[in-house]
Amino acid sequence: MGIVDFILNLAGLLLWVNWRAAALDPLSRAAPATLAGTLRRAEPRRARPWHFLAGIGALLLVRAFFYANLAPALEWTPRLDLVATQLAFPSDLRAFGRTLGWMTLYSALSFALTLAVFFLWLLLFSLVGGGGPDSFFLVRLVRLHLGRVERWPGWAKLLLPLVGGALLWLGMSGPLVALGLLPQPGSWWARLGQAGLMGLSAYTAWKYPLALLLGLHLLGSYVYFGPHPIWRYAHEAARRVLRPLAALPLRVAKMDLAPVLGLALIFLVMRLVEEGLPLGAGYRVPGLADCFRMTTR
Repeated sequence: MGIVDFILNLAGLLLWVNWRAAALDPLSRAAPATLAGTLRRAEPRRARPWHFLAGIGALLLVRAFFYANLAPALEWTPRLDLVATQLAFPSDLRAFGRTLGWMTLYSALSFALTLAVFFLWLLLFSLVGGGGPDSFFLVRLVRLHLGRVERWPGWAKLLLPLVGGALLWLGMSGPLVALGLLPQPGSWWARLGQAGLMGLSAYTAWKYPLALLLGLHLLGSYVYFGPHPIWRYAHEAARRVLRPLAALPLRVAKMDLAPVLGLALIFLVMRLVEEGLPLGAGYRVPGLADCFRMTTR
């Protein structure tokens, strides 16, 4: 079921991308300048922007209905992994109406989480700014979805996941506690601490696009795949990411070990941040999940 849920979230994300592209298409809102421009085209009409939004809504509702029927039968408990904590949505075969409500909430929040990760990835691509022509799909995708944020200074983009994640959690944690999906925090200061932890958790979504950029840079450094803009973009972005390692002697003959070290450091640091570091004899450096548990009663 987890794979099915992931595929359906990707389908919803594609509908979202198409909605944004259609809504901002200047040709879709252009008025005809000549008499010939008022003639009806023989080709099939394109889908209107609201069609994609309606498709997202239908997808979320239909899959919630199926989840409400399948989850109790398969003994599947839908969970949202927020790194610092998890939200588990109960299901009961004997109470279909209540289960449908839980599954509808899960369906909406699961897609919202997918959308948030998508924007975090685009924010990272904007931050490392690999360059490339305006016709390159990744450059256009970042500009289309980030809008004015794309023109923000680098420090503001870097702080946005922390501040945005903390504010979102402050707005959502109260309703989630009221619904019984989260334990009550010990105090208002504990709630603020949870918000900070959720903001820090947002940065863990960057490990996969960072690994992708470094992997493409490493592969393109030794194998020529042609003049496609993706390789130039990956090389320039990887150089920015690896700039803190530039002072280290990581070049052996013609082999550059900086991308390999960078990949290892990314996954090592992210693992330590998420899960902590056991030190033996019952001691450990707490991770995000450990710190989150400390803030609850």
